[in-house]
Amino acid sequence: MSLEKGIGYTYYLPAPCKEEVKVVYADDDIVLVDKPAGLLSVPGRILKDSAFQRLLYEFPDLSVVHRLDLDTSGLMVFANSRTAVTKLNRQFRERSIAKTYEALVFGRVSKYSGRIELPIGPDPHNRPLRRVDFEKGKQSLTLFELIKAGEGRSRLRLKPITGRSHQLRIHLMAIGHPILGCDLYAHPSALSASERLCLHAKSLVLEHPSSKKKVEFFSEVPF
Repeated sequence: MSLEKGIGYTYYLPAPCKEEVKVVYADDDIVLVDKPAGLLSVPGRILKDSAFQRLLYEFPDLSVVHRLDLDTSGLMVFANSRTAVTKLNRQFRERSIAKTYEALVFGRVSKYSGRIELPIGPDPHNRPLRRVDFEKGKQSLTLFELIKAGEGRSRLRLKPITGRSHQLRIHLMAIGHPILGCDLYAHPSALSASERLCLHAKSLVLEHPSSKKKVEFFSEVPF
């Protein structure tokens, strides 16, 4: 088992997560799971319960190549062989893995589609939070499509082209439509609109490390 370089530990101690990690697909190279909201992707310094930790008994050779925020639910891929670690890391680095999310956001989004291209960097006054930073931030791009607009909220399909920490939360907050239930960046009305963060990793498309064929996986949105 291994935690790949760049995967750090968190000091935050969340409430216990009683939902199971569902294995969507598994073979000798990859393991796809559906992570519930409220569960860490990798162990924290204090709390060890995580998607990675729960899978080790069944998949002792597992390695982390991808993770989701604590409060984000949905699809995660793990490498199940050393060859897969190298090939999946390359795909993430080259941005050839297509990730699609679905979110409920505050307010009525007027555009049917669009792009949010705002640089993101650390917030020196509120670490470990991040912010839009035009001087020192890294280039970040999110594409969105409107699925449905209702009273006071909208459902969006999101495609992050870059993979910055908290990118979707920050980008949507920056255009005036914070994600419902976001305890990091949403204003009080958006935060109180949902008991959970309404962000879900719905689909994942990647090149299989052995067959080199494109494979696509889906997860049902729980909100």
